Amino acid sequence: MKRICVFCGSNRGVLPAYEQAAVTLGQTLAAEGIGLVYGGGNVGLMGTLANSVLAAGGEVIGVIPTFLRDKELAHSHLTQLHVVDSMHTRKAMMADMADGFIALPGGLGTFEELFEVASWAQLGMHGKPIGLLNVEHFYQPLLNLIDTATQQGFMREQHAGLLLAADTVKALLARMRDYQPSSTHKWLDRKAC
Repeated sequence: MKRICVFCGSNRGVLPAYEQAAVTLGQTLAAEGIGLVYGGGNVGLMGTLANSVLAAGGEVIGVIPTFLRDKELAHSHLTQLHVVDSMHTRKAMMADMADGFIALPGGLGTFEELFEVASWAQLGMHGKPIGLLNVEHFYQPLLNLIDTATQQGFMREQHAGLLLAADTVKALLARMRDYQPSSTHKWLDRKAC
C-alpha cells in the first residue's frame, strides 16, 4: 500500500485516546512510507492526523471542496491540496488515489464516506482493504449492526467481512496487508457505474 485514505472526525471527540490514535496512525504511516490521503482539513482528528504525518516527514494529500475550504479551515502546509467542486468529486478523487481505507472515529461524514467505499466494494467496484480503527471500542456498535444485518438476511457473510477491524494501528495495517478480495467479484470500473 503506497497511500491510504483516512476518514475521520473534524472534531477531536471527548476521549484523549481518539486524538492519540490519530497521532499514532500518522506516525506509523510516515514511518512505513505510506502516504496519507484525507479530507484536507486542519481541525479535529483530521488536523491532528495530517500534522502527525507531516511532523514525521510523510506525504499528505488533502482533497477539500471549495465550500468547506474555509469552514473546515483547509490545511495550508500539505504536500498537496486539491480544492474541488463538490463532495462527490472529493470522495471519488480520494478513493482513486488510495490503495486502502481506514476509518478513525468520527460522525456522519466519516460514516457516509466509510459506507460508500464499503458499498462500492460489495458491488465489485474495487478490491481495496477497508479498515476500522476500533479505538476504545468506538466501532463495536457498527460491527454489531453488521452482524445483525447478516443474521437477518440483509447482507451476505462475504460482505460482512469487507470491514476489517482492529484495536491498534499495527494490527489493522497487518490485516489490511493480508486482505484478499473475494474471487467471486468481477472488478468493475467505478467510473463507468
